[in-house]
Amino acid sequence: MKFDICFQMVIKHEGGFVAHPSDPGGITNLGVTKTAWEEYLGKEVTEQDMRDLTVETVKPFYRKNYWDRVRGDDLPPGVDYAVFDFAVNSGVARASRMLQECVGATKDGSIGPKTVEAVKTHDAAVLAQELCDKRLQFLQGLPHFQTFARGWTRRVLEVSKTAKEMTQA
Repeated sequence: MKFDICFQMVIKHEGGFVAHPSDPGGITNLGVTKTAWEEYLGKEVTEQDMRDLTVETVKPFYRKNYWDRVRGDDLPPGVDYAVFDFAVNSGVARASRMLQECVGATKDGSIGPKTVEAVKTHDAAVLAQELCDKRLQFLQGLPHFQTFARGWTRRVLEVSKTAKEMTQA
């Protein structure tokens, strides 16, 4: 249930097919890069295969590669969404390390039981906000930030607002 809700919000940000020359991810559809999709399937795919992806087709990919790896089911509402969206946008290890930094856990890039316990000792609304702030700072330091600044900033601000609302529900 938590995954379904968070997935629907993440996928709204991901958009459709993109082959932007400045995007380091290359060919992407519904937020899934061609390279990641090939790794997930264990075979090469064509541009048409990428164009044919649907929300339902990529949902298990998001669960396995992002939600499960950030232990979304074990995180409080709002924090789960903030970490999940961060992981989708910037990588599981980076999102995990930032969460660990926020809660004072060992920054090993892998959320385990100690990180989950540390998360539970923090106010979820404050933690989600701190994570989103750190995420925006990270994005602002990227060489491609000026190209994607508006969309990236809007996304992080929307995630921050929604995550806070989720902590209060």
